[in-house]
This record gives sequence, C-alpha cells and structure tokens, in this order.
Amino acid sequence: MISEEVKAKKMKLKQVIKYVADIVAARAADGKNFGVCLIPEGLLEFIPDVGVLISELSEALAHHEKEVEGLDTAAKVELLCKWISKASAEVLKSLPSTTQGQLMLDRDSHGNVQVSLIETEKLIIEMVKKELKSRKNFKGKFSALNHFFGYEGRCAAPSNFDADYCYSLGYTASVLAFNKMNGYMSSVRDLTKGIEKWTAGGIPITMMMNIERRHGADKPVIQKALVELNGAPFKFFAKNREGWAKTESYTYPGPIQYWGPSEVCDITNFTIKLERGALKVK
Repeated sequence: MISEEVKAKKMKLKQVIKYVADIVAARAADGKNFGVCLIPEGLLEFIPDVGVLISELSEALAHHEKEVEGLDTAAKVELLCKWISKASAEVLKSLPSTTQGQLMLDRDSHGNVQVSLIETEKLIIEMVKKELKSRKNFKGKFSALNHFFGYEGRCAAPSNFDADYCYSLGYTASVLAFNKMNGYMSSVRDLTKGIEKWTAGGIPITMMMNIERRHGADKPVIQKALVELNGAPFKFFAKNREGWAKTESYTYPGPIQYWGPSEVCDITNFTIKLERGALKVK
C-alpha cells in the first residue's frame, strides 16, 4: 500500500480495509490462505478523515495538554471531542481503544504524532478480520501475524554502492565546512553513471523548507520526501501490483556482492535506477 496514493484518491479508512479484505478473499477463493501485505507506518496520517483527526488532536493537545494529563483513555476521548470537529470526534470514537490511546501519546519534538508508536498494522488486521467475518461468502481462513520493520530496515548491511555514496556525502560535507559554506546540505548527483562520473556539491537548506504547524504555530521545516505518483518507481509498482497480489512473485537476489566485477558489486539500487530512467523494465 502507498500512503500518498490513498491520500490522492481520498480513500477513507473503511475503503482501505475493503481493499485489503478483497485481496485476501480473492486469494482464499483460489486456495491461497497466505500472503504478505506491506503497510507504511504513516498510513493513518494520509487517510483523509484520520489525517484531519490527527491534525486536530495535535492542535488540541498543544493547547490543552495539562487538562488531559493523568486521565485514562476514555476520559481523554470524552474531553478532546469537545475541542475537535464533530466529524473527527466520530472517527475518534469509532477506533479501538488501543488506537485511541496511541493517537494521544506524547508528541515528538516538533509537536507531531509519533506515527511509529501507532500500531497501524494491528488496527488494519483487526478491522480486516471484522470485515471478512461479516461476508457470508468468505470461506477462507484469516489469522494474521504482524511484524514492524521500521528499525530493521535501517539496520541492513550496506552494499558497496551505499558505502561509496555515504563516503562521498561525508567528504563533500567536509569540503563545504572547510570553505565555510554554512546552511548547505551535502549532495552527490549522477548516481547511475558510475562513481568516476558522480557530481558533488551543496544544496541550500532553505530550498528544502516550507511552513508547517508545530506545537500550534507556523514554523519553517524541511519538507518530507513523499512518493511521487507520477514517478517511474510508483508507475512500475502500479503496473505490477495486481499480478503480485494474485501470484507468488517473490525474488531472492542472494547475498550482497562485495568482490568481483564492478557492474555486479557496485550496482546502483533499483529505485534510483527507475527514478533516473536507467532501468528498463517490461
């Protein structure tokens, strides 16, 4: 699932649940009571009605933090519903108490909901199970297990490309600092052309900033990097996802290659290749 697409299509939480349930049901009808669903941790923020709720909760908690301090989840919900819109109050009350509590946990340093602490996968599992149970024609089995990869994904062993790229960024940063180029971010371009043709430079931090609400006030922050729905990586995904949902298309590329021909050991990752048009796929 892609959060940005959910937002662009203005899908409500109920529609997201139906989408997952439909795939589970279709696979079950084919005798496949197994599968994997990848859910981005920030998905709830991108679902329009839930996103509005999160925004209003952040604003309300920023101004009424002491008033709800020490209260249990039910009491907090009852009180917060007075400070948010009627529509958001209905969404909040419709969520399981566990999710309600996670939505009201302490904010991060910017005043935002800590989405990594909201167990979105458990919420979806519970709601999909309820949806499938309500379908009289569903004869399959649904006993889902969840696993959070948020930190494991960042702890993977680096490839030669990763190491070369990060070394280059660090070296470029030191050159910028040595020349007193304050307020710049280290940058390396032309990543698909081979290390000898990479172009190093600096990007002014102000070019990446926009105004967002933080602790109930407008502040300049670096804009989040989102999935580009018109980009080649997403188009490749959208073209293939229906087939991936129906059949087993897993690929194991083997261990990272550190020694050998450069075209094998120093290969640029597929996402960058797709973004730069350097990877031709059918």
